[in-house]
Amino acid sequence: MNKFRSTDNRPPGNRVYVVNDNVDQALRKFKKRVNDSGLLKALQAKEAYEKPSITRKVKAKAARNRWRRKLSSDTVPKKLY
Repeated sequence: MNKFRSTDNRPPGNRVYVVNDNVDQALRKFKKRVNDSGLLKALQAKEAYEKPSITRKVKAKAARNRWRRKLSSDTVPKKLY
């Protein structure tokens, strides 16, 4: 019986095993898993209290940036002739 529940034989959670004394590779995998899980962002958000007005401003700024990126990708480049 497989001791891991997932189909790709990954250990559960953010756990990473060191194989053949390859600590660098294990550290890279761990950093990638932590980054993908969003754990650092959650911890940074809880680090200090953020006023609701600041939260709204940050969300609005992110929305503006997304909108600008969408506009720049949707526009047709100028003809250069």
